[in-house]
Amino acid sequence: MSTLHFTEQPQAFPNITVAAVQMEPRVGCKATNLEASLRLIDEAATAGAQIVVLPELTSSGYVFSSREEAFEMAELIPAGASTQAWEAIARQRNIYVIAGIAERVGQTLYNSAVMVGPEGYIGTYRKLHLWGDEHLYFEAGDLGLPVFHTPLGRLAMIICYDGWFPEVYRLLAVRGADIVCMPTNWVPMPGQADGATIMANTLAIASAHVNGLNIICANRVGTERGQYFVGNSLIVGAEGWPLAAPASADREQILYADINLKTSRQSHHLTAFNTVLRDRRTDIYDPMLGTGWQPPRY
Repeated sequence: MSTLHFTEQPQAFPNITVAAVQMEPRVGCKATNLEASLRLIDEAATAGAQIVVLPELTSSGYVFSSREEAFEMAELIPAGASTQAWEAIARQRNIYVIAGIAERVGQTLYNSAVMVGPEGYIGTYRKLHLWGDEHLYFEAGDLGLPVFHTPLGRLAMIICYDGWFPEVYRLLAVRGADIVCMPTNWVPMPGQADGATIMANTLAIASAHVNGLNIICANRVGTERGQYFVGNSLIVGAEGWPLAAPASADREQILYADINLKTSRQSHHLTAFNTVLRDRRTDIYDPMLGTGWQPPRY
């Protein structure tokens, strides 16, 4: 395990230390995956992380051979063993943990992320945009795009392919999110040149900049049943500049960065005249993209 630690200059407003855990879950190995995740969460907390983000489907692995296998690997939230264990370590270490998990609700399966903290279970997000064979196992998410208010700011969750949809980030921004936590299992994109910046990183950087959002991307590594995962976990600040440069393509690592909420919230102002969210032409398009949500007042 190698560790990359990037720290901004001290500022008057307190910094929040966040971590993206890049690890290699193994399909079908729930107990082993959970043990590894707890070890890495503990390592991140010891290094000072207050928010720790783990990859997509951390507890189960990703490449299922059948829906029956996916169902066997899925768990209840928050009553399942993985959520309970993550909740326990979050309470013990006084941190917030966001992790990907296969969720079972009756006979229905979701590709989900769970958020737990010192106060216990906080909330669940269900992946809205399914990728590839996920359509064979999961239903599309039905919980929308919640933003959770915590002592460390307003936190949101999305998962992997959700990051290809600018509407997702924009709706979270207008709902007041400070930090978007993204468990992900990025794979190579068509046309990817060797050595080039991966598409997922480009999208995260652009989305952070145009929405004033901090984005914590925790990817996995390894090859699972023939599927290669690209690593390159990333933490991007609200101005769109990487706070923790991409991790390696093939090794487990923990990325750290400091986020300053005061600076983040000011990043919406690009110049004295320009604020991206304010400058939208809401006479031309629906400011809430037809969802009917009302932006909160802060």
